[in-house]
Amino acid sequence: MTTLTVRYFAGARAAAKGTRSETAEAATLEELKQLLTDRHGERLGVVLKAASFLVDGLSCHDQSAALPEGATIDVLPPFAGG
Repeated sequence: MTTLTVRYFAGARAAAKGTRSETAEAATLEELKQLLTDRHGERLGVVLKAASFLVDGLSCHDQSAALPEGATIDVLPPFAGG
């Protein structure tokens, strides 16, 4: 398992009951999404399905790729407006 820092933004923060940042242990984004859904509930799970993820500031599209130890994962829900 890899220890990660997860940061929530906008609607993801609201769905995580106001949590701004927390630690989690997961090897991949797939694992992380399931862990966070189990931890915070299905409302966050729905947001995670549509969210984008930054791993140490870089967009990550391969949800089965191994996450680096100590990485910071930013959870960015879809944004509207402009």
